[in-house]
Amino acid sequence: MNRSKLSTTPRKKPWVLTFFGLLAASDLLAMPFFVGAPDAAKMPDMVRFLGHFHPVFLHLPIGVFALIILQELWLMVRKKGGASDDASLYPLFFGAISAGVAAILGFLLYHGEAEFSKSELVEQHLWAGLFFAVAAVLTLLAKLWTVAMQWNPIFYRLLLFVSVGIMGFASHEGASITHGKNYLTEYAPESIQKWMAPQANAEDKKSAQSVSASTVVPSDPVVYSDIVAPILERRCLQCHKESKFKGKFRMDTYELLVKGGKSGSGLEPGNSAESNIIIRMDLPLDDEEHMPPEGKPDIEDSEVAIVKWWIDNGADPKKKLSQTPVPPAIQEAINKLTAAVSPAKTVLPPAIIETDKNLLAAVSNISKEFPGTLTFESQQSQWLTFTAVSLRANFDDAGFKKLAPVLSQLVSLDLSATKITDQSVAQLSVAKNLRLIRLSETSITDISIDTLVQLSTLESINLYGTYVTDVGVSKLSLLPHLKKLYLWKTSVTPDAIKLLREKLPACEIVTGIEA
Repeated sequence: MNRSKLSTTPRKKPWVLTFFGLLAASDLLAMPFFVGAPDAAKMPDMVRFLGHFHPVFLHLPIGVFALIILQELWLMVRKKGGASDDASLYPLFFGAISAGVAAILGFLLYHGEAEFSKSELVEQHLWAGLFFAVAAVLTLLAKLWTVAMQWNPIFYRLLLFVSVGIMGFASHEGASITHGKNYLTEYAPESIQKWMAPQANAEDKKSAQSVSASTVVPSDPVVYSDIVAPILERRCLQCHKESKFKGKFRMDTYELLVKGGKSGSGLEPGNSAESNIIIRMDLPLDDEEHMPPEGKPDIEDSEVAIVKWWIDNGADPKKKLSQTPVPPAIQEAINKLTAAVSPAKTVLPPAIIETDKNLLAAVSNISKEFPGTLTFESQQSQWLTFTAVSLRANFDDAGFKKLAPVLSQLVSLDLSATKITDQSVAQLSVAKNLRLIRLSETSITDISIDTLVQLSTLESINLYGTYVTDVGVSKLSLLPHLKKLYLWKTSVTPDAIKLLREKLPACEIVTGIEA
């Protein structure tokens, strides 16, 4: 029997296949509601094992339906939109089954992996896959009835095109999970990018603005959120965020950064040498495992040093810079980082402009002399913060004298690693609002302590690497609000520290030695 006779021979009505097909389609749609919210912790390993076969099966229906759509387009051209034949029945049957299997495996993967269940993009991909599987079944049933009843194929072809459209959307979402939302349009002309991926482009722009904003380091930054996280955002988040997490590794939150991905935990607090992110960063550039990968801007040595230092000091997500011992090399790396993003011009709160023209003029003059060092605490505050991190050895007693007009307004003062002496600290007797001061790695001595104890508002003092002794430090017990004191790498003895702790029980004293 030839093809033409076969296509015109009456067929038995496919009631049984229709019943089971509709049952399967309804079960696929009901499955998420029946199972409920994902909870990877309660899933057995078998769920994860089967779910990992999803990438193997998902390509089968894609290939089959691509072939069928080409075949139907050819028939439409050859027969000028006329009747379809039954040549696509078996491919459709195989395509519908493989689509259903792929959707079920994807569902298991979604419920078995915590990273996937928390991603909105993955959830969209899951539903798109389920709708495609249902559309594939309905397309098969439409084809069966079209052949059996010798109907016009227009309804079947309409379902076929709808199925392929849903398949394309699901495939795009899947590619976005693996490669990022702009994977297909990354190198396309701008007009095509705007048409195909306006949302992805807007998100990338928003992300870039967010990173830029987050790199402005405050006077006493939180080491993780204000220094380390912006480094990771610039160098790593393009491939390790919610919309795209290679190696199942997300770095957009502290918890996920520590948890890591399929290669294990992301970092080991206290041990940078065993932390995966550092191991990958330290690999040779030509190593395929080196991160960031080839084609992406490589992380600078100073940035790697900062991340290593943070990890080796416990990788605490909440500690501020003033609470952590900062070696000279790391301070220099932080200086380099902050100098690159420090504003060249101070933005003044409207309240200051209206109420104190003398202060405005003083701040303006100092900002011109030392760009990016003097800022207001907030847009609603008249209090000032000064940091010499970008000046270091270029800032001395002569430079400090220029701060005289604003000393009474200072609440935070960072003079770490500068050339100032006791002579400069003596001028701080008028800084009655000062809450934080960093004098680490300067040449100050016990003479400066006599000035500091006059500032009853002080809450944090960093004397790391200075020449203070037991005699001077013992006087700090007179400060009623002192909460943090850094005495690492000084000549202060354990006995003096023990006595100071007894007098200041609410003060955390960081020494780097056993008291």
